[in-house]
Amino acid sequence: MSYLIGLTGGIGSGKSAVADLFAAHRVPVIDTDAVSHVLTAASGAAMPSIRAGFGENMVMPDGALDRAAMRAHIFAQPEERKRLEAILHPLIQAEVERRINVENSRNNQSYIILVVPLLIESGSYRRRVQRIAVVDCSEATQIRRVMARNGLSQNEVERILQAQATRAERLAVADDVIENDGQLAALTPQVARLHDKYLALAGHVS
Repeated sequence: MSYLIGLTGGIGSGKSAVADLFAAHRVPVIDTDAVSHVLTAASGAAMPSIRAGFGENMVMPDGALDRAAMRAHIFAQPEERKRLEAILHPLIQAEVERRINVENSRNNQSYIILVVPLLIESGSYRRRVQRIAVVDCSEATQIRRVMARNGLSQNEVERILQAQATRAERLAVADDVIENDGQLAALTPQVARLHDKYLALAGHVS
């Protein structure tokens, strides 16, 4: 069985950039956000239940989830988030387990990176991983990045941050911290060091 590293961080922290660097070391990366996108794409496994539960207003003409509409709906009615999660989370977890089993069957890596944006908030994923790596940056950096990347207002980004674990909460449970307040180039040596560390922890010599 592969050693599981949970990689997390708040929105705009740079999780994807860090995950890509681990992938460059030929480490399997399983991203729950990517799994969610597959499930909510046109003909995705989650779409019949979303359509039935939330209506056609939440569905794009091609049959995929209208993410902007759903985001606005959940912000207006926060309790609706739980209904959406009740649809998505079991499907995401089942697909994650399937992918973990596939990687284990290949037996060609000693560890797997499991990217979970809400890992701190999720007891099931926290129990599933052997170690937690947090991509960390200031809240001001998060806000600036997400505004530039997604075209959201500062108020919208702040509302997203309020729905996530705080920076202090993430750091309190981190086994490893990847600093990302500066240039992306600074991530490369940090990931390289962690790659060697994780190989050693998993019982391999780098």
